[in-house]
Amino acid sequence: MNNRTRLVSLVAAAALTATSVTAAVAQPSEYPREETLYTSGTQWGAPNDWNPVTDWNYAMGTFGLVYEPLFLYDPLQDEYVPWLAESGEWTGETEYTIKLRDGITWADGEPLTAEDVKVTLELAKDNPLPYSGIWDFLESVEAVDDLTAVVTFSSPQHQQWGNFIYNRPVLPAHLWADRSEEELLGPNENPIGTGPYQYLTHDQGRMVWQKRDDAWWATEVYDLDPKPTYIVDIVNGSNNVALGLVLQGGLDLSNNFLPGVATLIEGGYGLSTYYDEPPYMLSANTAWLAMDHTEPPLDDPAFRKALAWAIDVPTIVNRVYGNIVQGANPTGLLPTWEKYIDQSVVDEMGFSYDPEMAKQALADAGYVDSDGDGFVENLDGSPISLEIIVPNGWTDWMESIRVIAESAAAVGIDVQTAFPDYNARTDAIHSANFDLAIVNDKQISNTPWDYYNYMFRLPILESQNTDNFARYDNPDAYALVQQLDQVPVDDVEGMNEIISQLQAIHLADMPIIPLWYNGAWAQASNAAWTNWPSDGGAEVFPITWGGYWQMGGMRWLDAIEPVVAE
Repeated sequence: MNNRTRLVSLVAAAALTATSVTAAVAQPSEYPREETLYTSGTQWGAPNDWNPVTDWNYAMGTFGLVYEPLFLYDPLQDEYVPWLAESGEWTGETEYTIKLRDGITWADGEPLTAEDVKVTLELAKDNPLPYSGIWDFLESVEAVDDLTAVVTFSSPQHQQWGNFIYNRPVLPAHLWADRSEEELLGPNENPIGTGPYQYLTHDQGRMVWQKRDDAWWATEVYDLDPKPTYIVDIVNGSNNVALGLVLQGGLDLSNNFLPGVATLIEGGYGLSTYYDEPPYMLSANTAWLAMDHTEPPLDDPAFRKALAWAIDVPTIVNRVYGNIVQGANPTGLLPTWEKYIDQSVVDEMGFSYDPEMAKQALADAGYVDSDGDGFVENLDGSPISLEIIVPNGWTDWMESIRVIAESAAAVGIDVQTAFPDYNARTDAIHSANFDLAIVNDKQISNTPWDYYNYMFRLPILESQNTDNFARYDNPDAYALVQQLDQVPVDDVEGMNEIISQLQAIHLADMPIIPLWYNGAWAQASNAAWTNWPSDGGAEVFPITWGGYWQMGGMRWLDAIEPVVAE
């Protein structure tokens, strides 16, 4: 069976699978097709939470379509866009002044004021909210007048604050100030925001937002007019169903991972991606090989570096992903962070797929095959048998670790694959009950500080739930991470002085191995809507995932146009 035949078979199967789903979730008569945008790839279960405080639990669009931040951040241009805030600036070494736009109202008609900013921040001081950590370096917040808030810091953590101002929604004080802790973390079933959309309805299979009847403030300020009257996000955990819906025109934007999309794009199926050639997608995050440093040989930097040389990333990119991803830079920094890569450090200390170099590095470090079974032993002569895990059902990662195991075996390292369920895999990583695992927890952001905090964070806890799964214990590295946090986000030179040192430590000790960049999966149908974001067009992430609306989502909702039937 040739590739074209395989594709036709896949398309036919996907279309058949999607037929009943289409009928269940998107009746053309329900909402005017030329006014309705159908999306998928964000909602993995029935929507039941509209609380923008509860990270990753809220229904698609809760933060972005309804609630809004002080600033947007454009990662492609590396610039902040004043949003609810007209301006924000450091007015002293430990003082940041926020000026809000005049005339913005909440959906219930109440005005946006500095009190809203004050309450949003102080709720995290007085209650255990996901962003309560900011009070490790905040001292106070004062509403000076209706439109001015002054935040005072005990220690100015510029990188974290630069992340906060675009990554957290402002909440209406008149509706949130008196909530109990239970209510603060509850479902928030009547979301009231400043954004262009409001809750309409939901069921087990979808989430529906409707454009507000009254004027959205950004239409006047930025000439932004989101084109869809309705946004319907379909609950869908199946790549095949998503593929079928896209090809049928019942789904306009799929943010699902769709294998084989390159063939579809080239085959004239009316699909759009950001690039019209490999890698087709923007990069969203780095896939890393995490290693448990608590046991040999993974406690040895020389062995970890040899393993980095051994992994056949080009085959993963070409065979597993069909070139819709790209191999990672040795630093692991995303393409949007290219200006922070010290090429001289990479040239001296970097790595790439090179089996002969891997074999030589193993031999130089004393790892030899003394019993002739084809695999090297530990320095004390004991056998090495490592297990690499990814969640069962994550088919791209499952195939990727098979490639890793094969390429490791080719240089004499015994690696076996395992596919626990997602929860078991996560528990294993958090508790150091693993050897090797693929992780990609940190998404694109305003600063590579995120990545280095992820890599080097201390102290090591009994359960490492968010950072440093390798349990890499280097106080000097973490001191540099903390120092980096003190550098203003616009001081690229100052950031690079520290980042260069962190890259040298990373590439010398290899606590975690960067593999490839996971794509910002975005496949759009041109059947009902067109003018999708693209290289040279509307240059913005066409993503509905949590965290991406505040990185320019409103721009692509404004740019797309309905296809007018003749």
